[in-house]
Amino acid sequence: MEAFLTSAALVAVAEIGDKTQLLAIVLATRFKRPWPIIAGIFVATLANHFLAALVGEQAANFLEGTWFRYLVAASFIVMAGWTLIPDTFDEDGQKPVRFGAFLTTLVAFFLVEMGDKTQLATIALAARFHSVVPVMAGTTLGMLVANIPAVLLGHQVIKRVPLKTVRLIAALMFFAIGLWLLAQTAGLI
Repeated sequence: MEAFLTSAALVAVAEIGDKTQLLAIVLATRFKRPWPIIAGIFVATLANHFLAALVGEQAANFLEGTWFRYLVAASFIVMAGWTLIPDTFDEDGQKPVRFGAFLTTLVAFFLVEMGDKTQLATIALAARFHSVVPVMAGTTLGMLVANIPAVLLGHQVIKRVPLKTVRLIAALMFFAIGLWLLAQTAGLI
């Protein structure tokens, strides 16, 4: 349960203001059909984060050892810094959409999430907890918690949520987990 709750909370906060959330807003304003977009986000995130959690768990099983635990801890601290850097999503130069809202969202979200901080957080969380399904379920829930309001409320969300504050909270969460893992690996706690 700890893996699920930690994953959900961390990704929900980290996703606010992320490029995939900005993509959700763009898709919502373009298609004006929220439910196919939400379904596309859900399926894309399940697939992407399942693969990421699998990689994280397998890496942890394969690379068992103190040095790997320090590497995972350091990755959370690096993600804290990365979270402070605002993401942008460039709408310019987009081609007309050939497919419906669901398929466009599915493909776009899956691709945009590749190498994104929430995908890398999923890998690190799975390595930390040695668990694929609870981490994948938690990170997927976190993505939905952050993106459903973005889809349903579109640009209104951006006007009302202080993204700088949210990024700072997410960075502090990543940093705290990194420090906790460092202290735990060093035998301090």
